[in-house]
This record gives sequence, C-alpha cells and structure tokens, in this order.
Amino acid sequence: MDETQLNTLRELSRDRTLSQRELSKRMGLSLGRVNYVINALLEKGYIKAKRFKNSKNKIGYMYIITPKGISTRMVQTYDYLHRKLDEFERLKKEIEVLRQETQGVDLQGPAADKAAADGENNGGQ
Repeated sequence: MDETQLNTLRELSRDRTLSQRELSKRMGLSLGRVNYVINALLEKGYIKAKRFKNSKNKIGYMYIITPKGISTRMVQTYDYLHRKLDEFERLKKEIEVLRQETQGVDLQGPAADKAAADGENNGGQ
C-alpha cells in the first residue's frame, strides 16, 4: 500500500460520505488519481462502495472501510510512523553535524556576504 492509499483510508475513516471530488480537493490530488486509488482499494477489499442518493438528486457512494481495511490501515499507519521517526532521527543527526561544521562561522546569510563584499570594494568605507 502506498502513502496515497493510506491517506485515502484515513480520510474515509473520518468521513465515509466524501465524494471522489471532495477527496480530490482535500488530498490535493487529481480526480482521476482519486478514482484510481478508490478502485485499487475496492479491488483489494479494503473498502466497499454503497450507493445512495445525495441531496443534489444524483447517485453517490458511501465508502465503507472493511475490517481488512481497518486492520491494514492500522498496520500501515504504525509502519509509516516508524519510518518518519527514523527519518526524523537521521535529520537531527545531520543537523548536528552541520552545526559542528559551521561552528564559529558567522552565518548572517547572503545579505552579510554582500555587505562584506561592498565594504571591500569601497575600501572599507
């Protein structure tokens, strides 16, 4: 299961009456991508689609997460959390190494570099 499928399951857990168009907006994905993900989740048996009439007199779907989908979502969420925590620890170590490498260096940014260069070009005036 990829991250998009996991996020789709999470959104549907919060509100199973979301349309694909609403999912698309919430998740920042194209409607076609959401349709593809929903169909993949249906095929895997993680969700079921139940038809209903919505207030706009159109047939809509309610996406029901199956027990298999709930179990998979929990396992995937746990795995995702641990991957992100490992990534966080690696980033903290990398930040510490970078801090040590730049210890004692004046890190005022590009503005300080430009001002220093201008001072040298103007004879220090």
